[in-house]
Parts: sequence; C-alpha cells; structure tokens
Amino acid sequence: MSDGNILNRLIEGRLVSATFFVRHWLQIFVLLAMVLVYITNRYSCQRSMEEIRMLQNRLDIVQTESYRVRGEYMGRIRESQMRRTLDSLGLDLAIQSRPPYHVEK
Repeated sequence: MSDGNILNRLIEGRLVSATFFVRHWLQIFVLLAMVLVYITNRYSCQRSMEEIRMLQNRLDIVQTESYRVRGEYMGRIRESQMRRTLDSLGLDLAIQSRPPYHVEK
C-alpha cells in the first residue's frame, strides 16, 4: 500500500513538498551549480580532445608532405641530376678536377 501511495503522490506532484525546497534551498543550489560546472567541464574537455585529434591528423599530413618535398629536393640537388640539368640548358660548366686553393699575398 505504501508503494501505491508513493506512486499516487508522484503522479499528483506531491512527492516532494515545497517546504523541503524552502528548508534545503542552499544545498539544492550548490548541487545544481556543481552539476552545471561538471557538464561545462566535460563539454570543454570533449571539444579540446576533438581539436587535438584534428590537429594531430593535420600534423601527420604536413609531415608526410614535408618528407615528399624533401625527397624531391634531395633528388634535384644530386650531382647526376645537376649535370643533366646543366647539359639540357647547354651551359659549358664542369666540375673542377682540382680542389680550390688559397692565393697568398
């Protein structure tokens, strides 16, 4: 019979009386403030984690592009490639057979 009484009070909206809220308004206010702070903190953490994931993906893409460009650059400055480029341009430049030397005064 007490279960039916609780159910009837819940349906009628009399489960918690107004005097309960008047007596415990400070505790209820603190509890609601804590819940709101918890929700806000969780939301900001989730947004930060998503931003970290997005930036990590972007960093991976940029690093891959950097490796590709570096490989292309290293291929272009290779001595054999430089010779082919000079030959295709028709310049009469050659590699010195002697190392450079200093002229003394």
